[in-house]
Amino acid sequence: MDRRFIGNFKLPPASYGAIFGILTLTLWVALYDRVLVPKILATKLLNHPNGIPNKHRMGIGLLISCLATAVAGAVEHRRRWTAATGRIMSANWLIPQHCLTGLGEAFSIIGQIEFYYSQFPPSMRSVAMALVSLGLGAGNLAGSLIVSVVDDITGKGGGRVSWVGNDLNRGHYDYYYWLLAVLSVGNFFYYLVCSWAYGSDDRKLWDAVEVGSGDDDEAGREMKIVV
Repeated sequence: MDRRFIGNFKLPPASYGAIFGILTLTLWVALYDRVLVPKILATKLLNHPNGIPNKHRMGIGLLISCLATAVAGAVEHRRRWTAATGRIMSANWLIPQHCLTGLGEAFSIIGQIEFYYSQFPPSMRSVAMALVSLGLGAGNLAGSLIVSVVDDITGKGGGRVSWVGNDLNRGHYDYYYWLLAVLSVGNFFYYLVCSWAYGSDDRKLWDAVEVGSGDDDEAGREMKIVV
């Protein structure tokens, strides 16, 4: 692929996700927190202090991740066709999928962190980041497992080339991305079931009440379950 970005300036192959994904995430968080929530969402449209409720934000993030993998499959399909005709495709076509990935993370990951912070008692809020990191680690392991399974199934017998082989033009990474899109859609519906089973995130499972006095705020608090 032609990696020229502006003029003759070329971006390193591995930097597209880091640059455009993180840039999109950063810009969206700033725009959402400083403009959309205080001036539009919290006052005029949704009348919610956090703008979009946390569970809705996580769901939107999952939907965007489905779209990102589908777009990645379409771009890869186009790249293979371009390579077969002897032409070179611009690597800038990779930018939309990485921007969508960053936007999906801005919705899902940050919404997940804020959800944990709103539902956990103060003494357990440090667990929120641990749970997010645990989920990311489990996702990476699941991704490695999917790659191994796809490689074993699609590369067996008859001289077939694996979808995720080293030769991009002979492999079918477009099929692999579309498989991930289907799995992401299934994950989204699973999330809907879990979200429905949990109920409203406006309710507080825990509440902190003052039971004593003293200079140390933490010493004068105990946790109780609100039913």
